[in-house]
Amino acid sequence: MDSCEYEQIEPRARPTPAPTPPTRDGREERRRPRRRWEVFPGKNRFCCGGRVIMARQSGVFPLTLGLILLTCGLFFIFDCPFLVQHLTSCIPAIGGVLFLFVLLTLLRTSFSDPGILPRATPDEAAEVEKQIDGSGNASYRPPPRTLEVAINQQPVKLKYCFTCRMFRPPRTSHCSLCDNCVERFDHHCPWVGNCVGKRNYRFFYAFIVSLSFLTAFIFGCVATHLALRAQGGRGLVFALQESPGSAVELAICFFSVWSILGLSGFHTYLVASNVTTNEDIKGSWSGKSGEGVANPYSHRSAVLNCCATLCGPMPPSLIDRRGFLPQDESVQAGDTQPPAAAPVSQINVVGGASRPTLALQEPLNSSSADAS
Repeated sequence: MDSCEYEQIEPRARPTPAPTPPTRDGREERRRPRRRWEVFPGKNRFCCGGRVIMARQSGVFPLTLGLILLTCGLFFIFDCPFLVQHLTSCIPAIGGVLFLFVLLTLLRTSFSDPGILPRATPDEAAEVEKQIDGSGNASYRPPPRTLEVAINQQPVKLKYCFTCRMFRPPRTSHCSLCDNCVERFDHHCPWVGNCVGKRNYRFFYAFIVSLSFLTAFIFGCVATHLALRAQGGRGLVFALQESPGSAVELAICFFSVWSILGLSGFHTYLVASNVTTNEDIKGSWSGKSGEGVANPYSHRSAVLNCCATLCGPMPPSLIDRRGFLPQDESVQAGDTQPPAAAPVSQINVVGGASRPTLALQEPLNSSSADAS
């Protein structure tokens, strides 16, 4: 095999862009300005002009939505008329409020930005190369893989993300399904079809807790409905024949209420401890990892931890998915010609792909220390 030859690409070696084709009336056609979500590098799907964001692999989100709609629809059709006639009219009102709250929190969790961090720009990558290699050597040299910072006087190691080309801020992790770094990453939930992170965790928690109440409420109402119909010696079979939809509701609620209640209890424990699912699985603060350090993010109070996790101000989205691209970037993104030459901060390998450079971003809300 021939040895690879390396050549440095000059910044002026950019090919001349092709002229804009004229329209029928002889005037040049202006390119439509493109928004950032149209060229977003992560594995996400966007709808409604970038207002709705989901993971490209939506998982079983349609099944979740379908089961909720089916169960509640059967409840309002088969059970509510009988219960209103024999008990009280408050039952459909309570069920309607719970159903709307569950539906709104589910959609808010699934269709919102979970806290995605933007990837480093080429300028940031070039700046980090200068910081790493101060001698001016153009050879590729990766940065350190960890960076140690102090949070509440406790050292915390930050890992370098070679995909996003930055040091991940505290509690940030890279989701392999969405291909994004997410702030305060909890987990990727296939049931809601999205990552659960800093910006949508409160809605996810409200969804599973309200779904627990809704499932238990429907289960109790259906059981009461069938018991009233079976009175007088007519039996359960007669009651199911009179209301066949109640049998479907009873089966769905019976097999799902236990897992939903368990999930709600587990996340209530996480909220009270100010721990994420990712940290709990890895044992970051419980001694499972072998370090045996205390949780630096805990406020040492369950009430304060709940308030900090669920009642804090909503952080803004950092990816600006509906913002317009600069004119030069928009033209490059929509150009069908061969891609432009790489900048000086990249090295082209003849006979192979170019190797991207790496960037460093300072961690958020923490005091930086020397890299280990």
